Amino acid sequence: MTTTTATATDAILALKFLQSFICPEQMIVLTQMIDGEEKEFFVEKLVELAERIKGMPKTYETDGLGLEAVAYLHYFKNGFDWYITEKDMEPEQLQAFGLVKMFEEEYGYISIEELKAAGVEIDLYFSPTALKELK
Repeated sequence: MTTTTATATDAILALKFLQSFICPEQMIVLTQMIDGEEKEFFVEKLVELAERIKGMPKTYETDGLGLEAVAYLHYFKNGFDWYITEKDMEPEQLQAFGLVKMFEEEYGYISIEELKAAGVEIDLYFSPTALKELK
């Protein structure tokens, strides 16, 4: 967040929004962190992440950009990575499009609900990056 310092209330609102994008286990930890000794960092980080997701391109808005498309979110678990470039226009669908790096790289649709159910974590330190820089 660039204009003002986020408050605890801002963080709580961000956490409510982020429930759709973060697995339950990570949500528990983040909820504890906004009351911990590194509170200011996590409050700012959660508000920043929520704002980034709200401003992300919707389905098909990056169509045709190829490797110039920007990944806005990074999920990870067990050496596997999911980079999200677009999210659905319908919030309740929680499907996204992006690059998956497992045994090989593949572009396609990614279910945020399936990632959450599998305990995949969202990378709080990731900065939006062009796909060409992630290859």
